[in-house]
Amino acid sequence: MSSEKVRASHILIKHQGSRRKSSWKDPDGSLISATTRDDAVSQLQSLRQELLSDPASFSDLASRHSHCSSAKRGGDLGPFGRGQMQKPFEEATFALKVGEISDIVDTDSGVHIIKRTG
Repeated sequence: MSSEKVRASHILIKHQGSRRKSSWKDPDGSLISATTRDDAVSQLQSLRQELLSDPASFSDLASRHSHCSSAKRGGDLGPFGRGQMQKPFEEATFALKVGEISDIVDTDSGVHIIKRTG
């Protein structure tokens, strides 16, 4: 098994289909339960457009918009290897070059944009 590790930050937007419908931003899940996947994707697409013109703003946008607790660290997930994240997330991250930002990635948690940082 490869010991290759990557490091990434992400922005997660949860929606009605998310495995857990609560987050630090929405503890009772009322907003998440009212958000369709399409709404979540639209939010991420507009954030992604912002990031493409200003990649340095990733941690600020993650801190303000991500439903993941990693928002407190600007979306930073730290280093991880294969088999540690949900498969679509892992595959998208390993496919990126350092500094690149992914398209929308779907997982059981919600929809993400990922920035590979290492």
